[in-house]
Amino acid sequence: MATNPSYGRRDFLKDSVLSTVRAAHELVKQADGVSAVPAPPPTRTDWLRPPGAVGEEVFLERCTKCNDCVTACLPGAITIHPSDGTPVLFVDQSPCLLCEDFPCITACGTDALLPVGGIDQVRMGVAEVSHRLCTAGQGCHACVSKCPTDALAMDFASLHLSVVKEACVGCGMCEMICKTVNDHVAIRVTPSRRLARIDS
Repeated sequence: MATNPSYGRRDFLKDSVLSTVRAAHELVKQADGVSAVPAPPPTRTDWLRPPGAVGEEVFLERCTKCNDCVTACLPGAITIHPSDGTPVLFVDQSPCLLCEDFPCITACGTDALLPVGGIDQVRMGVAEVSHRLCTAGQGCHACVSKCPTDALAMDFASLHLSVVKEACVGCGMCEMICKTVNDHVAIRVTPSRRLARIDS
């Protein structure tokens, strides 16, 4: 086959670039045609342990993931952690109702959950208020009336909401109520395991 005498080095380079560009376009088309696999949702870290839970390290040693506390929780607040199968609560979905006889603790046969003297002895976490998001200044105090331990205080003169940390047991009722009545959740429970790290 005769070679075109007018086809020079510049023409060769031009054709090479065009060929590369065409190949890149084809790859992009193929990639667009393949549906992307959705990324799994991020694992939540705001979960709480059930009432009476011992320290996290000891809890993980004692808990056998038998689910007896989950079954005993008639309100359905205790659920299974999606990653490790241990019992947890997501209080924005279902807060702890602090049942009078604590059937979840009674059901635990490994002392991962220990008896408490009353609801005021429960320590699942502590509520914290974001005053930037809180609508107390607009007259909302729905969480105050629902707090089972009177841990929320409303200063009606300044329309300012505060948490009495010594009285807060971390049941999450306030977080659930806030989520129900407001566009933005202004009060959230910090789990006890995180508080322990902060205090140490």
